[in-house]
Amino acid sequence: MTRDDVRAAGRRMARWHERVVHRFGRREARTHSEVYLRGLLSDLRRKNAEAIALRFGVSSEDAGSEESKVVAMQSFVTASSWVAEEVQREIQALFAEELAPSCSAWSLGTVGVIDESGFVKQGTESVGVARQYCGRTGGVNNCQVGVFLVGVTPGGTALLDHRLFLTKEWIEDGRRREKTRVPREVKFQSKPEIAADLIRRAVEAGHVRFSWIVGDELYGDSGKLLDSLEAMQQRYVLEVKSNTLVWTEDPAGRKSIYKGPKRRAREGHWRQPGVLAVREVAADLPEEAWKPIKLREGTKGPLIYEYARVRGWAVRRGRTGPPIWIMLQRSLDDPGELRCHVSNADETTSLEEMALAAGTRCRVEEFFHDAKGHLGMADYETRAWTSWHHHMSLVALAHLYVTLTKRDLKKNTPELTLDMAVRVLQSAFAQPTLSEDDAVALLDYHLRRNHQACKSHRKSWLRKHKKRKLKPLL
Repeated sequence: MTRDDVRAAGRRMARWHERVVHRFGRREARTHSEVYLRGLLSDLRRKNAEAIALRFGVSSEDAGSEESKVVAMQSFVTASSWVAEEVQREIQALFAEELAPSCSAWSLGTVGVIDESGFVKQGTESVGVARQYCGRTGGVNNCQVGVFLVGVTPGGTALLDHRLFLTKEWIEDGRRREKTRVPREVKFQSKPEIAADLIRRAVEAGHVRFSWIVGDELYGDSGKLLDSLEAMQQRYVLEVKSNTLVWTEDPAGRKSIYKGPKRRAREGHWRQPGVLAVREVAADLPEEAWKPIKLREGTKGPLIYEYARVRGWAVRRGRTGPPIWIMLQRSLDDPGELRCHVSNADETTSLEEMALAAGTRCRVEEFFHDAKGHLGMADYETRAWTSWHHHMSLVALAHLYVTLTKRDLKKNTPELTLDMAVRVLQSAFAQPTLSEDDAVALLDYHLRRNHQACKSHRKSWLRKHKKRKLKPLL
């Protein structure tokens, strides 16, 4: 990589931003959007509005104080009239133009991954803060939780849409709603209901078409979400709990699986013949039904799981649902480590394609890791509904710019990672904290180090699994 590559990356980012900047409205807001993005891409330790304004804020003749910079930036994030949803539409358009064409390189097409993420916060006044499950800590914490729709292609990922989850207590608290600018039209929705709206909204915008929707068991266990996806004629493969009930025999003419309360049905009572939990389906399969499938080459060696599938019929809210695939996944090292999925794919869809689609869920984990670790996704210190969504859209924009930069530079540097691409953009700014020569030297160092680490991890993985019949996949 050369200094010319670094300069070219900066020019390309400027062109991409020209596509989007009109969505911020007035000149002042456009300027603030560029400053905020520079802050998100910088080496600041905390990337909140105050820190960004003090480091990169532009003074005017009549407002030159440091305090005025901070107030102006906070106003841009909280009170400015630009609409986060409109910025997301531009992100979707750029994603469709720049990244979706790379789908010709694989069979999956564009995959939409739905997931939630938590942000630990103090106090009770910030919008949506409540005692609720936080995936980041793995327990119940005082936090905000957002639902996110991430688009995945071979060329890269992008945050296509998002919405903050509000508990019923928050929805019913008029004082806090008014104080945090929650729109009147916002009603209580579960996370799967929010996910269905995000997908529908993205499809109706007309830029992105999803070949698959994937997600974890929170979404796979929601009959309403599955009904919504089927009504949209949207193909999915979603994880479900191992006690999910399915028909394994044609249920024609049988509408219900039980005659008692739903609680007893969940406990397995009153089942009709042919209804099994998916873990029981897995236990009944012969060994030859399992097939090893390589999902990708990981940094610690190839990622391979064993898969099997069975044709069945869904059970939703105790009643018979449509035909589905039951796809089962187990670890090479621990066959008892079982994951279960359901899919509405047709009978011509291969097991390999379903497994690869489900495997793209790891890309949303990578997105959160990169966005929180490098782009300040969790660093905001704002309280309002508008500011939360504004911040997330600006993070989405910064992430897309880095992803596109990484894609372009990987043509000559295949081992380039996202954090390396961030360094390239840092050095391309008008006020760099990292010179072009420093950026090139750092990238060369990290490329050499990562190459050696990958070789070592792969060697260890192959030594551990040398007795398995996996050579065709390697």
